[in-house]
Amino acid sequence: ELAHASVDMALSVLNKIEDDNTADISVDASVIKNTEDETDMFEDTLGSYLVKLSGMDLSDHDSQIVSKMLHVINDMERLGDHALSLSKAAQEISEKKMSFTPDAASELKNLANAIDEIMEITFNAYLNNDPQIAGDVEPLEQVIDSLKEALRVSHIMRLQRGECTIEAGFVLNDILTDLERVSDHCSNVAGLVLEMAHSEMDIHKYLKKIKKDPDSKFSELYESYSQKYTLER
Repeated sequence: ELAHASVDMALSVLNKIEDDNTADISVDASVIKNTEDETDMFEDTLGSYLVKLSGMDLSDHDSQIVSKMLHVINDMERLGDHALSLSKAAQEISEKKMSFTPDAASELKNLANAIDEIMEITFNAYLNNDPQIAGDVEPLEQVIDSLKEALRVSHIMRLQRGECTIEAGFVLNDILTDLERVSDHCSNVAGLVLEMAHSEMDIHKYLKKIKKDPDSKFSELYESYSQKYTLER
């Protein structure tokens, strides 16, 4: 919940600063930093506990659960890191009075909306231990990857036309990288939910198989998310 909240707040701060690059975001940035510190503390405490637990006389099933939870808490801690990085990008925009072009701002909000949705799906899947919901994450993660690349291409074209500055482009690139990595960590968490529900399943083989099947739920959801988050031209 802390990891989720920190990313939500970071997205809100980005929206605020895109709408008004003179907005005061110091309080929000401080809250994000404190939340990230708290997330680190929990990750350290839980990690130490799980490592000790792994040394106990556990069943094979419980050993697998402990191992997968160690991966989950690492992914959640990394979400807090990316939220902090996004907050710092917003602060840089504010301090240097930068601004994105209307097209860039619109594209970034579209990507941020997709990130908000993948976070919601991922945490619902994890908190409810629901593999059905977890299966919705990967197709959206693939759409987010495509969106990120499309935004980078759009930025290069605007740069070539002289519509934006190189400095703003560096900040935009950092934001895109952080958003993509948030999506990647969501994919990791969702994959672990699927693995814990189906202990014998090889998640990588499973995902590879469904991505190639045109009649799978993956293909249907990928098309749906692609239409929902298509870039306006």
